[in-house]
Amino acid sequence: MRSETTGSPLLLGITAVGFLGVTATYLTAGPERFWANWLLWFLFVFTLALGCLFLVALEHLVAARWSVPIRRLPERLATLLLPVVPVALIALGAVPVLYPGAKPEALQNKILAGKAFWLGLPFFSARTLLCLALCLLALTVLVRGSLRQDRTKDPRFTVQARKFAPAFMAIFALVITVLAFDWISGLTPEWYSDVFGVYLFAGGFLAALAATVLALGRLQGQGRLPEVRRDHRYNLGGFLFAFTVFWSYIGFAQYMLMWYANLPDEVVWYKVRLEGGWHAVTVALAILHFIVPFFALVTRDAKGDPRRLRWVAILMLGAHALDLYWLVFPVLGKGVLFSWPELSFGLFFIGGALLWVRKALDWGEDLPVGDPFLQKGLEFRL
Repeated sequence: MRSETTGSPLLLGITAVGFLGVTATYLTAGPERFWANWLLWFLFVFTLALGCLFLVALEHLVAARWSVPIRRLPERLATLLLPVVPVALIALGAVPVLYPGAKPEALQNKILAGKAFWLGLPFFSARTLLCLALCLLALTVLVRGSLRQDRTKDPRFTVQARKFAPAFMAIFALVITVLAFDWISGLTPEWYSDVFGVYLFAGGFLAALAATVLALGRLQGQGRLPEVRRDHRYNLGGFLFAFTVFWSYIGFAQYMLMWYANLPDEVVWYKVRLEGGWHAVTVALAILHFIVPFFALVTRDAKGDPRRLRWVAILMLGAHALDLYWLVFPVLGKGVLFSWPELSFGLFFIGGALLWVRKALDWGEDLPVGDPFLQKGLEFRL
């Protein structure tokens, strides 16, 4: 049984309404607000899709068995990297508008002048294109190869994927670092953090786990994937719980070290986010991204409860979007902005992503039937 299509007209309508609002944002709210919103959702979809591909590669890297029956879910979700490519190319239009290092007056700043080649649009674009090409290469090897294995039943793909997985980890480290330091930290180029790439990785991987949980719930609600049992869900819930703590640890460690050192170039980044309306956003982020999911999943039974996992997964995706909003929007210097432009971008990108995912959830078999370790995964017991 495949996905129902009754919801597609509604999603198309939502996406169309969002597109109208996106267009109106540029014309009425100005280019800075337009590009800040575009950047936020570009990063959201990119980090989610990249996190899903990381989850696929991680299974091959450590030769995991328990996750084989659910591997097709992050594989399908990782195909969001395909529409990310045009979104990223459009996002390059934000560089001359939002990024101080790419503006002509950057040469008047001693710090930025020394980074002019690195922060300039040509080299910025080259790094982005390289990252996109590497992501598409990894997607071809890990996902297209897995879908082909459904037909061929050739075990050599499993060997090839395991050999490629370490190389992908190097690719992933490069791409997530470029995303963190170029696309986010580059908005405030005088500020830097050694662990910022790890912070973005933690948030993106959490979003990928949450999306996988929701995709599993959707398919099982349609009577698909009956082979996936509570033990598999429990491990997904355990990962959600663990990386909730990990994200919080990295975020707090970054803040604590900068607070302790009290260096002007570092604390000003937090000062902006701890004053005015941004203070409330910071508190909300701590509550929604850590406190609520931590206590919601802290018990053993909660990690395997499909209803509990579903609402926590929705919360984590919302918290990831809020996190990116908290990282990007303060650079506009206009306080907390949330009205019809932000809502329009949300409708456009979420609607478009859901339309893509609805199609992707029908690609290939629901189980990777050609994988020689599928049976061991189905027999997994805690």
